[in-house]
Formats: sequence, structure tokens, C-alpha cells
Amino acid sequence: MTRALNPKYTPPSRDTLSNVLIPAWYKVEKANLIMQLTTVGKLALTSDSWTSLSQDHYLTVTAHYILEGETRQKVLTTKAVYEAQTGPIVAEEISEVLQEFGIMDKIVAVTVDNTANMDVAIKRLQFIKLGCFAHTLNLGAQSIHSVASVANWTAKIQNIVVWMRRSSMAKTVLREKQQVLKRFLEQYPAIQAASLDQRLRKPMDRDRPARLTEEDFRKGEDFVHRMRILYTSTLCVSYEKSPTCGQVLPILQKLEKHFTVVEDDTVFVSSIKQAVWQNLSKRYQRDDIRSFLEEATALDPRFKHKVEDSSTAWVRIKEKLMAADLPESTQELFAADDELKMKSTESSKFTFNQSYALSKFTLERHLLSHKPPPDNRQEQSSNTRHICRKQ
Repeated sequence: MTRALNPKYTPPSRDTLSNVLIPAWYKVEKANLIMQLTTVGKLALTSDSWTSLSQDHYLTVTAHYILEGETRQKVLTTKAVYEAQTGPIVAEEISEVLQEFGIMDKIVAVTVDNTANMDVAIKRLQFIKLGCFAHTLNLGAQSIHSVASVANWTAKIQNIVVWMRRSSMAKTVLREKQQVLKRFLEQYPAIQAASLDQRLRKPMDRDRPARLTEEDFRKGEDFVHRMRILYTSTLCVSYEKSPTCGQVLPILQKLEKHFTVVEDDTVFVSSIKQAVWQNLSKRYQRDDIRSFLEEATALDPRFKHKVEDSSTAWVRIKEKLMAADLPESTQELFAADDELKMKSTESSKFTFNQSYALSKFTLERHLLSHKPPPDNRQEQSSNTRHICRKQ
């Protein structure tokens, strides 16, 4: 194709491409990224390590930040590591990457998995560590294997599945009985019909696999109904365009309600609920992590009303912003907000909430756009007086 387009063009060799052109391109892109990061005030990190099929160990560090009102992600490094990945070693490797890009003092929080070495590494770096929420949900789902009733039920199903896969005749008969049935929970009549088929009577009597009963299939329906929410929650936080840590607390609130034991629950269902929520309820309980997640939820327009004590979270947010180097217009906005709240103390609670909501709305727009908010103090004051007259 290259010759057809331009017979005189000679493409670079593989050696030139891999050893000259790509490294040169990488240096240019890296320099551009370092220059861009100098204009960013705060960043968040995600990091993970894994082992390839050839038993090579790798570490990846990714930066997440907001620039010109848009969320951006850049992979800072993916490199092979040749030392045992203990906590101190991982901390040193991550620190080298951050110093290389000049962002050591700009990190807000780091999201990693729930392994012990990552926990030690982030503590040594003195960053706020957020355990990967998808990994946390997976650990909660795996906790059901410690429940005896669930373990016995899954063992019975596994026994049937293994026997079906080993027997060529069983697979043939099952396909005949299934016809258009596709989902497992819909296949009970097909499996029952296959088990009663005369061609399988002798193999089943010889191997004696466990027989599934109506109760087993009812347990399957209950199991899917209770555990599906963990799957949908994982999809929600794994969506590549809008996952934020502001989703963690609202999802946990919904999970707590879903896994609360009620009187009508069977022993099987209640054991599942207790195992899952006992595991999840221990996560994100440190005061600094809890405060961080509350503030993130309050700043997220999708979940800002899901914070249990939103006023306290907003007070902390305002204190942090006042301590930072903010434009004069933003500081005047906070002063006007305090004046509005002072005037509203003698008013009704409804009036106070309305004036406070006005200031929060203006602050949110400022945080999202990174532009000074409009000087609308007179409009806020007139709105508040108008509401007071109505009251």
C-alpha cells in the first residue's frame, strides 16, 4: 500500500521505529505532560501491580486531574519491577515516579486495591488511601463462601455441573431437552427431564451425583436476587466516563438497605445478607477517609443530597478553600454567605436553607468551571429578603 501511494517513500525499519522514533516521541510527550502538570493544582492517583503469564511483575501509576473544566487521565508509567513488592519497595517506586513528574506535593488521594503491601506503601507516602471500590465489592461478594449453607448449596451445583461436563451422553441429552432455554434458572425442567431420561439412568446410578430439588432452585433465585446489586454497583463504578469517589457513600447506603435482614427472610437469605454486609461495613470507616468521601459526595452534582450531614461537609469544604489561595471574588462570596446566614438566624429554617443553597450553587459552579463566580451578592440578598417577606 505504501508503494502504491508513494513509490519513492522508504518506511523506517523495525529497529529504527522501536529504538529511535518511539523513544523520541515518548520524550516529547513526557515533556509536554510535565509542563501541563505544572498548571494543575491537585491530582489524584490510581496504582496497581500485576504479574504477567511469563511471571514478570509490572507497576502502573495513573494521574487524574481537572484541566479547563474537563477530567483527564494520564498514565505516568507502566514499568517492570524486579524486587519483591513489599510495602516500602512499592512506596519508593511510586515516589520516584511522582518526583520525576514534579507532583509529589499535589496528591489529594490514591486509589489502590486492598492488599496489605499497598496499604503500607500509601501510609509511608502519607497520602489518603482509598481502597478500590470495585475490589471492595468483590471481597464482599466472596465473603459468602464462608457461610456453611451457601457452601453446601454451591457444592451441590458444582457437582452436577462437573458430572454433566464429563459425560458426553449427559451433554447430548441436556441439549435435546434445553431447546431454546438459555438461562440457568430457567433450565430446571430441562435438567429434570434429562435426569429422568432412560439413557442417563445407569450412569447417574453409578456416579450418584447430587440431585437438585425445588428448594435448591428457590435458593438460586434468592441468591441471584440478592447478589445482582453487587454486579450492577461494580458496573456503575467501572464506567470509564464518570466514576468518582463521590459514588461510594451513596452506593454503600443503598447496599446497607438491601442487605438488612428482615423478618420474612429465610435462613439462607439472612446468612447471605449478614456475611456480605459484615464485610462491607468495615470499609471506609477511618475518620479522614469518611470526611474525604463526604466532601466528595457533596461536591458531586449527582449525589450532593445523599450526604447524611451535608452542612458539616460544606463547612469543611469552605474552610479548606478559605485556607487556599483563592481569587478575591471567591473570598467575597464566602463573606457574603456568612452575612446571609447571620441574617437568617431569626428566620425560619426554610429561609436559611434557601440562602445556604444559593451560596452552594454558586460555589459548585466555580469549582467546576475554575472561573471566578459572578458578583451576585445583591441578587442573593434580594432573593433572601423576598423569601423572608413570603414567610
